[in-house]
Amino acid sequence: MTKVVNHWIGGKTAEGASGTYGPVTDPATGEVTTKVAFASVEEVDAAVAAAKGAYLSWGQSSLATRTTILFRFRALLDAHRDEIAELITAEHGKVHSDALGEVARGLEIVDLACGISVQLKGELSTQVASRVDVSSIRQPLGVVAGITPFNFPAMVPMWMFPLAIACGNTFVLKPSEKDPSASIRLAELLSEAGLPDGVFNVVHGDKVAVDRLLAHPDVKAVSFVGSTPIARYIHTTASANGKRVQALGGAKNHMLVLPDADLDAAADAAVSAAYGSAGERCMAISAVVAVGAIGDTLVEKIRERAEKIKIGPGNDPTSEMGPLITKVHRDKVASYVTNAASEGAEVVLDGTGYTVDGHENGHWIGISLLDKVPTSAKAYQDEIFGPVLCVLRTETYEEALDLINSSPFGNGTAIFTRDGGAARRFQLEVEAGMVGVNVPIPVPVGYHSFGGWKDSLFGDHHIYGNDGTHFYTRGKVVTTRWPDPADAPTGVDLGFPRNH
Repeated sequence: MTKVVNHWIGGKTAEGASGTYGPVTDPATGEVTTKVAFASVEEVDAAVAAAKGAYLSWGQSSLATRTTILFRFRALLDAHRDEIAELITAEHGKVHSDALGEVARGLEIVDLACGISVQLKGELSTQVASRVDVSSIRQPLGVVAGITPFNFPAMVPMWMFPLAIACGNTFVLKPSEKDPSASIRLAELLSEAGLPDGVFNVVHGDKVAVDRLLAHPDVKAVSFVGSTPIARYIHTTASANGKRVQALGGAKNHMLVLPDADLDAAADAAVSAAYGSAGERCMAISAVVAVGAIGDTLVEKIRERAEKIKIGPGNDPTSEMGPLITKVHRDKVASYVTNAASEGAEVVLDGTGYTVDGHENGHWIGISLLDKVPTSAKAYQDEIFGPVLCVLRTETYEEALDLINSSPFGNGTAIFTRDGGAARRFQLEVEAGMVGVNVPIPVPVGYHSFGGWKDSLFGDHHIYGNDGTHFYTRGKVVTTRWPDPADAPTGVDLGFPRNH
């Protein structure tokens, strides 16, 4: 019997009423294991209405009430991390260790939300004029929405909703329809932790659900993580409807390797950053820029390591890389490798013919490594979102920097060098929102904010950290003057001496 994933509205399961369902496959077998209900406009409206009703009390709740519930949620999430990881592996395909790592990174933001009291502290200036004080406070927005991608079905929602609800907002999540089960399990754990009904809601679906959230007058802000074309659409559409928007888009992350770098460390980093989670992450290193004469040696070291990666089902403890999310995506990724030679690249490793015995219908692709890739090649220009690593060659640091800064994307980047001066110069000169120095995937910890530049971010706020708190609240400044009690009218005695 096929499993059915329904919506979560007003603190309970809401069976799909639209009659439209989408298939969810096991990427390791290609079999449809689940169907997910797609929300109609009316069902999205019901979720927003539940959130709006819950905001009347949740927005006025004490910080202690909110954080107490979040602490309980954190404990439940920690206790059920293996279960959530298994749901991720079953629908996304990533290996169990990667799935556990995803849950752990989501927990970081729950930790941050548990300490929200400190971040929501206001400011006070006294005596700005005679008996005049000025204070600044932050207040919640109301109903906010999150639209999240398939590659991190637990972590990315947790980049959003813990901070949003800790700040006093209520939340409507529209997760990816490709791997929806983790979001429902998170909703169940929030309810078990004591979160009031309606504070957190989940609606599944496609463009119908997304467009309704972008247009709904009661949704005050929208958070999004996904591809650049959709991020641009989300930002344009939601902004036109008067909403606050943070829309994180795609990437082409470069790793610059200088001639003085530890090439073994750089090769280790390139392999883990390019092929971990099958390359299906916006912070994957997809382009290595080798400076000077080290290119041949570096490529050989990467090849030696890449060939040893064991690819197999995510629930096999020996697997180091799993399949891609869908067959359509697998075929698209393969096309970049198939066409690479005709575009001037040297194909060092071609993983397009890879299969796994006993799982021949899975969405498999092996490791691919392309060398001497011209910047005109589609494999370099596009965000591939798969286990394909491009190596580009330059003669100088300046040439490499210009190459990186010419990219329309500016999500993350890294430099590998032993020279502190070169590293310092790079972190100041490179046009990207997140920079690693001998760190290949510079994803910030929870109390710093995540976000890129250029076509990797639409909107003014990065996600989580201080930017997350600011995004989910709005500032208010209060200017106050009170008369001195000693100046009270005759006949009113508050016990203050009148001879001061």
